[in-house]
Amino acid sequence: MATYVYETIPRRADEPPMRFEVIQSMKDAPLTRHPDTGEPVHRVISGGYGLMGLGGKSTPAPGATKGSGCGCGGACMCGRG
Repeated sequence: MATYVYETIPRRADEPPMRFEVIQSMKDAPLTRHPDTGEPVHRVISGGYGLMGLGGKSTPAPGATKGSGCGCGGACMCGRG
């Protein structure tokens, strides 16, 4: 079982989205409605810390330098810019 993050889709521009987590099987289809309120939702896709290479060692994101603190989602924006 995996934990997925979902976010409500606001109906008005001034309404903030609400995030929540759901434990689901990877085989389950993504939710389209909040289980309690019935509001429309979408699954939030988030990145991990790095990539897994051979031997199970983590590797830095492309363009990252040792000690720079860069990684996907870091200040260097994964080599963009």
